[in-house]
Amino acid sequence: MNENKNLDKTNINWYPGHMAKTKKEISIIISTVDIVIEVIDARIPYSSRIPDLKRLIRDKINIVVFNKYDLCDKDETAKWIDKYKNEGSIVITCDSKNSNDYKKIINEVNNTMKGVNEKRKNKGLLPKKAKCLVVGVPNVGKSTLINKLVGKNIAGIGNKPGITKNMATIRVNENMDLLDTPGILWPKFENNEVAYNLASMTIIKEEILTIEDVAVHIIKKLNKYYNSILLKEFGIDSYNDDEVEEYFERISKYRNIPVNGEVDYERVSLLILNSIKQEKIKGITFDRID
Repeated sequence: MNENKNLDKTNINWYPGHMAKTKKEISIIISTVDIVIEVIDARIPYSSRIPDLKRLIRDKINIVVFNKYDLCDKDETAKWIDKYKNEGSIVITCDSKNSNDYKKIINEVNNTMKGVNEKRKNKGLLPKKAKCLVVGVPNVGKSTLINKLVGKNIAGIGNKPGITKNMATIRVNENMDLLDTPGILWPKFENNEVAYNLASMTIIKEEILTIEDVAVHIIKKLNKYYNSILLKEFGIDSYNDDEVEEYFERISKYRNIPVNGEVDYERVSLLILNSIKQEKIKGITFDRID
C-alpha cells in the first residue's frame, strides 16, 4: 500500500467539468457580490481551502467559516484561526449540530452591511441587500450551512462529494441572499498530504485514491498526533509501514472482523474511513502550522 501510487491518476480524471465551469462563473459574477462566505473543514483548515480563491474573489470581504468545529482539535485549529484573522479574513466557527452557531454568520453579514449602507445613505442611495457568495470544497458542509441559515431544507445534502451541480440564489431574509455554488477542487494537488487529508474527510471521492492507502494515512496521523484515539478506536498504540499487515490484522481482531485465513484489507480500511465519516472519531486536526 503506497500513498504515492495513485496521485498521477487523480490529476487526470478527478476534476469534473462543472468545477471548472463554476470557477469561470465566479469570475464573471464576483463584481456583483458583497461578501464571500468560504466554508472549510475545521479538521483540515489548510487542505480544505481553495488555493486560488483570493484571485477569484479579488478584494471582496471574506468570511471564513470553520465548519464541523465540534469535530476538530480546538487547540490546533485555533492556530489556523489566528493565522487567517491576521491575513485579513473574518473568522466564524460553527458546530455541526448547533443551529445557533450559524446565526453568527447572519449577524456578521448584517454588521458588515451597516458600513456599506451608511456610505450609500450618505450618497443618497437606498440600502443594499447583501449578496453573499458561498464557496467551498465538496462535502465540507455548505448545504447544511445554507439550510440552517434559511431555516428549512433548501440545498441538497448527501454524504458523497458533488451534490450541488449548479449555482442557485437563495433568500435568507429581507437583508440577505445567498448564491450557492457547487463544490470546487483544483486540477492538481500541490502535494500528497493535501490529497490524502481531503480523502480522509471524504471531500474527494473514495474511488480517486484506494481506500487502503487513505486508511493508512489516517492511521499514520492518529499515530503521530492522537495516540490515545488510535489505541481506543483500533486497539494499536503504534504504527510503522514495515508491519502494515500485522497492524491491519490486529485491528481486525480488536474490532471483531473475521480474518478467515487472511486479512480483509478493504473491510478494515472501510471501518477506519467510516470512523471519521460517521463522526465516531472527534477532536482531530490533521493540518499543522508547525
